[in-house]
Amino acid sequence: MPGTEVVRKQTVLGGAAGIALLAFALIWRFYPASSTNPPPPEPAPVAAGPQLTIKPPVAPAAQPVAAPEPEAEPVLPAIPPSKEIALLLKRAGEALAKENLIEPKAENALELYRQVLSVDENNAQALRGVEKVHKSILLQANAALDRGDERETARLLPVLAQFPKTGDEVAKLQARLKTVQEVQPLLTRAADLLKGGHATTPAETNALAVYRQVLKLDPGNKLADAGLLQIQQDYLDRALAAAAQDDFDGADKILAEASPIRPGSHELLDTRTRIEGIRHERATNTLAQASSALDAGNPDLAELLAKKALGVSPDLGGIDEFNRRLRNSRLYASFSPGQVITDKFLDRHGAAPPVVVIPTGTFLMGSPPGESGHRPAEEPQRTVKIDAGFALARDEISIGEFRAFVDDANFLTDAEKAGDSNIYDEESGRMIDRKGASWRNDYLGGIGDDNLPVIHVSWNDANAYAQWLSARTGKKYRLPSEAEFEYALRAGSTARYPWGEGNPPRGIDNFTGDGDRSPHLNRSWAKAFKRYEDGSWGPSPLGKFHANAFGLLDMDGNVSEWVADCWHDNYTRAPSDSKAWINPGCAEHVVRGGSWGSAPDQVRSAFRLAAPADTRSARVGMRVAREL
Repeated sequence: MPGTEVVRKQTVLGGAAGIALLAFALIWRFYPASSTNPPPPEPAPVAAGPQLTIKPPVAPAAQPVAAPEPEAEPVLPAIPPSKEIALLLKRAGEALAKENLIEPKAENALELYRQVLSVDENNAQALRGVEKVHKSILLQANAALDRGDERETARLLPVLAQFPKTGDEVAKLQARLKTVQEVQPLLTRAADLLKGGHATTPAETNALAVYRQVLKLDPGNKLADAGLLQIQQDYLDRALAAAAQDDFDGADKILAEASPIRPGSHELLDTRTRIEGIRHERATNTLAQASSALDAGNPDLAELLAKKALGVSPDLGGIDEFNRRLRNSRLYASFSPGQVITDKFLDRHGAAPPVVVIPTGTFLMGSPPGESGHRPAEEPQRTVKIDAGFALARDEISIGEFRAFVDDANFLTDAEKAGDSNIYDEESGRMIDRKGASWRNDYLGGIGDDNLPVIHVSWNDANAYAQWLSARTGKKYRLPSEAEFEYALRAGSTARYPWGEGNPPRGIDNFTGDGDRSPHLNRSWAKAFKRYEDGSWGPSPLGKFHANAFGLLDMDGNVSEWVADCWHDNYTRAPSDSKAWINPGCAEHVVRGGSWGSAPDQVRSAFRLAAPADTRSARVGMRVAREL
């Protein structure tokens, strides 16, 4: 076993050897070029796990060898300019920024860039600088020609000729210079004529004619165009002055004279737009005065002002709306809302049914989805404006009134043609078809009294009756539109029913009440208004119940009624006004209003039904509208 001294010496020698080996490894790793032999390649990393025994590779079968791709050309680093060239480039850039292109002689951009190129003919910065100087001088030469400065152009031409490949540019500038020299006396003469007040007169020797002569010789001459602009501007100023005094005819005439001077110029178009703005403002203000006169009850003054507004601007917006209001105002001058009108027949004894003048207004048509009993056909709710005055029959058309039509026109109804209609069968409590039933019969099929509302009439029959009234009175009678009907039925109400949300008040109309009983078998309604009775099972005689806020009777009870509109599944794309929504040749029309046999949900103000145009029923009658 070695002694302590031997162990100590071995330890010291081992440590020194380790330090030397570590130093050699670091030098070998970071300074391989300094070593005598190249470093061995680093081993490829392997996945963790047991070592694998690598067998010598087997030479693969010979494969076609692809041609080696050409090596990319090495990019050489840019050689920084010398201090002398850098200083020249800096001075040249400063001169270029100050637009010292060719002067002063020793310190101009062009000379400094040339000094750089004399040392380094491929210096990219200097080449770009020379090209900038070239373009700037070319622009200056053209600008000098535009303002008629012959001396400046002549000074710049020799400089441009020094640049390479500028032969065409110099030739064009020389040609332009020659033209400028030809037109300069003409420009001087035109300026003198303009100054002397001879812009457009006398006919042949005026500034306008001379400027046009210049433009014929030099189409792009800016001085001549500026002269034309000055002449045209005088016309434009006078046109604006005329418009300011409401002399729009005079303004139009002056603009017509100004147009050929510089056709399509921005100044001309701008002035025309400004005059149109003045015209529109004047017309709009005048129409507003007409509207105020109409509101004050003076339709004659209103019409006079509206005609004046149209004279100023024939395409004035809002004139159609004003005309509708004017027409209604004139109608209400002889009638008033709520007034009852009875038109006498023109050529025989008799009169049309009494009609009530309905006030104009706006209402929300249809029902919201949350309303009890709501149906998709009643949406979307839409605002309808009743802006054309009309009158609506105070009562439903009676059997006696319809009889006068049938007798006079020798009219045959759809029920008579088909030989049947739909009546109420008390024994079964249902509606059934009955042969021989027609407009002459009541809801049970018996002979109806003349004071009962006419039933068993189709849409075709109702429309024919309205046309007959028009012929007999000389007034325009028709079926009401669906919008007009709901507006008149609501009479200002926005609730579920015309009277509100709950059960109807006593005596308001003929509905299905739980207190009503059939005449022979003492039947009661399965669906009826609670705690309500009106003393009738079928239709009631006209005039039995109270009128609504518009003075109309039985709008939501007694019998349902035909309106003019074709049936549509909902109000999507419905007209924005109150006119009937009609598709030519439609097979189904709309029935509105509740009847003596309608369930409470069917008495709602928004409720609507579809029915073929030849439908006949003991529940459906009619009333007419009259245009004012």
